[in-house]
Amino acid sequence: MSVRGVAAGALVLVAGSSATAATFTLTSGAFAAGATIPREHTCDGKDASPPLAWRDPPAGTKAFALVVDDPDAPAGTWVHWVLYDLPATATSLPAGVAPGDATIGTQGKNDFRRAGHGGPCPPPGPPHHYHFTLYALDAPTGLAPGATKADVLRAIAGHTLGKAELVGTYGR
Repeated sequence: MSVRGVAAGALVLVAGSSATAATFTLTSGAFAAGATIPREHTCDGKDASPPLAWRDPPAGTKAFALVVDDPDAPAGTWVHWVLYDLPATATSLPAGVAPGDATIGTQGKNDFRRAGHGGPCPPPGPPHHYHFTLYALDAPTGLAPGATKADVLRAIAGHTLGKAELVGTYGR
């Protein structure tokens, strides 16, 4: 995987060789790539998931999976959101996706031990980096609700056509 280009609020990743690679872009209307995630989307605010949008998924995409995590957490990578089996026709997620909303995809279990989005909530200190990773898949996972990040990553192994990543920061 290589970084192909950066647009405001987007990090484009390219899978495969440059001759056959498809670009895939993930953005948020709430923050730009590398910028601070607004308080509204953290535990210090409404803890609402930020809006996300994507374009140009690889040909053959049949579903999407989203994982949001914080590799800067003191105890190791902390998972904030697991969402999978989003339909291939999806191009965005609204702000404030409810934990029980099954109309957009299947909600997994985060490291707060609950379904849905759990916003940034780092301890005092330097800002943490929150990775929003969207996977384009050649088939839905078929996993039941409540799967973990590890479950989803096992299920998508060998089925990922591409991925896009957006990183935001938040500190206290």
